[in-house]
Amino acid sequence: MERTFAIIKPDAVERNVTGKVIAMIEEGGFKIVGMKKILLSKSQVEGFYYVHKERPFFGDLCAFMSRGPVITLVLEKENAIADWRTLMGATNPANAAEGTIRKSLGVSIEENTVHGSDSPESASFEIPYFFNQLELV
Repeated sequence: MERTFAIIKPDAVERNVTGKVIAMIEEGGFKIVGMKKILLSKSQVEGFYYVHKERPFFGDLCAFMSRGPVITLVLEKENAIADWRTLMGATNPANAAEGTIRKSLGVSIEENTVHGSDSPESASFEIPYFFNQLELV
């Protein structure tokens, strides 16, 4: 079994579509082994997205991710990382495949509903950034 990290972003929480996202996760065969609703400070977001600090969108990304609550999740299944990336869909909802979360629920390239680990290395950083071992069941 593999684990991956996911965030239901502020835009989705604001629009009250978290239940729809969670339903799609469960229908996709994922087991939710950790979940919590949190409000991130700007410095927490900057630490989480540090790999993007040199990119031009970093400031806007940090402001967006700290503007309201998010739902953080740890998902588990065989091939969890690749399968979660597929279920999320392309970053830009306009380019995402039918049936994906971003195509169904995303608003724009910036407000695209969900985040997910893109590799085992990023999952190994992202999961413990938000969860300790006692919180994963």
